[in-house]
Amino acid sequence: MSADRPRDDACLFCKIVAGEIPADIVHESATTIAFRDLTPQAPAHMLVIPRSHYPNAAELAHGEPATAAHLFAAANEIAAADGLDNGYRLVFNTGPDAHQTVFHVHMHLLGGRSMGWPPG
Repeated sequence: MSADRPRDDACLFCKIVAGEIPADIVHESATTIAFRDLTPQAPAHMLVIPRSHYPNAAELAHGEPATAAHLFAAANEIAAADGLDNGYRLVFNTGPDAHQTVFHVHMHLLGGRSMGWPPG
């Protein structure tokens, strides 16, 4: 976690980063961690998060732009390792109207099936 960015002790994802709550980890780096979603919406559904606590993608991009880029690089590595050769979708939900339920920025990586358009 960034030294100047405090952890949110009430945050589910901060607890996963700290190892206090178990998760099916599929990727770890100095700045990111990824794990399988407990309620998958596709055969492959992982959440890619920064170790630092930011409530949404815009705040992460402003506060740690390099870490925001690391999320995308991690997603690419995870998709390749999971065999998502036919494609995958990356989604950020921002705010309650977009159905964000955990306010620690997280990127959904979805794949393993054909995705419809438009989404939602």
